[in-house]
Amino acid sequence: TETVEKFVSKISRELEEMGQSEVQSSVIGKMVMDGLKELDKIAYIRFASVYTNFKEVEDFEEYVGKLDANKSK
Repeated sequence: TETVEKFVSKISRELEEMGQSEVQSSVIGKMVMDGLKELDKIAYIRFASVYTNFKEVEDFEEYVGKLDANKSK
């Protein structure tokens, strides 16, 4: 969809603006997580669960808690 294309283009532009020939995957992962948090909460949690490799239920609850905290602002 158009929203996803805009999201990918934004990340691509940000990476180009960094002016580095190599970028650590952790930097890209953080950019994706930050963007997904605003774009799609479910996609954010799914990505975070793999990207951060949740080991305990508490880890999952922490991320959901952050979303709930942002929603109440």
